[in-house]
Amino acid sequence: MKLELRGITKSFGTLVANDHIDLVVESGQIHSLLGENGAGKSTLMNVLYGLYSPSSGQILVDDVPVSFSGPADAMAAGIGMVHQHFMLVPVFTVAENVALGAESTSFGGVLNLGDTRRKIREISAQFGFDVDPDALVEDLPVGVQQRVEIIKALVRNSKILILDEPTAVLTPQETDELMEIMGQLRDSGTSIVFISHKLREVKAISDTITVIRRGKVVGSAPPDTSTTELAAMMVGRAVNLTLNKADATPGAETFKVSNLTVMNDSGHRLLDNVSLSVSQGEILAIAGVQGNGQTELTQAVLGLHKHVLGSITLDGKELVGKSVSQVLESGVGFVPEDRQDDGLVGELSIAENLILDLYKKAPYSRGGTLNRSAIAQNSVEKVSEFDIRAQSPRDAAHTLSGGNQQKVVLARELSRPLKLFIASQPTRGVDVGSIEFLHKRIVAERDAGTPVVIVSTELDEVLELADRIAVLFAGRLMGIVPGKSSRALLGLMMAGLSAEEASEQMQSQKESGTTGETGEGVQL
Repeated sequence: MKLELRGITKSFGTLVANDHIDLVVESGQIHSLLGENGAGKSTLMNVLYGLYSPSSGQILVDDVPVSFSGPADAMAAGIGMVHQHFMLVPVFTVAENVALGAESTSFGGVLNLGDTRRKIREISAQFGFDVDPDALVEDLPVGVQQRVEIIKALVRNSKILILDEPTAVLTPQETDELMEIMGQLRDSGTSIVFISHKLREVKAISDTITVIRRGKVVGSAPPDTSTTELAAMMVGRAVNLTLNKADATPGAETFKVSNLTVMNDSGHRLLDNVSLSVSQGEILAIAGVQGNGQTELTQAVLGLHKHVLGSITLDGKELVGKSVSQVLESGVGFVPEDRQDDGLVGELSIAENLILDLYKKAPYSRGGTLNRSAIAQNSVEKVSEFDIRAQSPRDAAHTLSGGNQQKVVLARELSRPLKLFIASQPTRGVDVGSIEFLHKRIVAERDAGTPVVIVSTELDEVLELADRIAVLFAGRLMGIVPGKSSRALLGLMMAGLSAEEASEQMQSQKESGTTGETGEGVQL
């Protein structure tokens, strides 16, 4: 089935999210839509799936114009979508989730799942999905849940499948499996629109690539186009994708986490007996699929959790039991994973956001009164030093792009002497050019002798920055390995194997010759 978009424009008030976009997806083709977060990719797909009505433009399926008033119309036209955040009911079975919205009932209104189970088994057999129709979704690994979403679309006879950032919650091995499934779907005649900001994935699986920047199509490219060229298309300028950093020269082990357990209000362990340490002048990266205890670890350090057992020390001083302000006073710099909710006050100016944790101190305050000239001078210096793109430091922080908002947070946290620097998802939603800059600043802080902890779900980022890597799974520490460890090893640990078990499994596979290095197929 062929899909064509002609001049699609979608506006939200004065914001033009999609600006006269033309796109052709041929039958049996994997067409990747590449662009940074906020470029307009997901908005465009939501228009295609009937979630949004286009402000102008036309959608054609097999050269016939169509219009959708909702997802049901899109599905009826043969278009299916797997959202980045799965649309599944955890307490329902696979069959119940697949039937949801298209239920078949027998005489008397009793739900009839027999036909749905049969179709699930047929599709599972055809593509090697290995999905049990009667399994509860909440008991399934994330990768299998994603297969359930794909089965939902195929049961509804989707000939065009939209995959929106499908690898965001997958381990490297699960990503490889998804790529194999996509290849099988293409070979069976299904057209796939693959939305991603990950250059290597796009290059590995695409038949053709369309790049979107700021809501506009800036060009198309074949999959053998270099990552450097694709990055330049995404950003609009040349970008150095390789971080050149010297090997770490660790000093004293000044930050220690010992037997740390974090519980929720009902007593469930979100973090289970985790111990690790970081030395001065090194970067420890915390890796793992989102939701495996990373957030709880950083929040426990900052004093944001009530139910904490164990010890967290900095320079020998206990942080557990301290307030957030006391932790910051002890020399901790912290970049939260959600900059808009936790890192900035959007309505305040850039200048004011740059001194949020310093406003009570000289030179920014005198006798309880803010020193506006000192605040203004600081903002001019930091805007220049951190290359914050703004018309004026007096602009409200919410008017900045995501990358520039992140630079404001980073500039503030690195503007005072630190004994520990923690950055959670430091480049989430940030363009490639800003990533280059932020990574250099993080390494510079390491080289100044500060212990650095980075939490990231992006393996590229982990491998780029880390001197050592700690992997969390289900709140437990699977092990700590060197920063130059393979993606295959990290992927197995992210799936729940200890470092020793993962190494043994890889060695066994190597000796038996059953596979190469698992997880390396896509070169994530």
